[in-house]
Amino acid sequence: MIESWLREVKETADPDCLGMVLVHNGVVRGTSKKGEPVKGMKLSFDRSKLEACVSAHKKKEGITDIRVWINEGELSVGADIMYVLVAGRLRTDVLPIFQELLSIIKNEVVHEEEM
Repeated sequence: MIESWLREVKETADPDCLGMVLVHNGVVRGTSKKGEPVKGMKLSFDRSKLEACVSAHKKKEGITDIRVWINEGELSVGADIMYVLVAGRLRTDVLPIFQELLSIIKNEVVHEEEM
């Protein structure tokens, strides 16, 4: 998926507006934030919140494209939780949007429960 996203972004973006692409791959850890072992997680997400968030961030200055995929259901340790891609003109355009988007997804869009 990531490879096809990268290819599509590079093929469709205005080359004058594409200087950086950041990709995040969240993975289920074997331990909780408190350091306790986990078997996995149950994950769901609010699709309408995700769509609204992505749409709003795509309109930000210097952003060329944003792609997000979130896994759903019972996920085992090592499973992919999400992929996030933010493409844009400059590092100073992309990095803050990337960080803000990840924070919103993690805190407002995704609902997770450790197993």
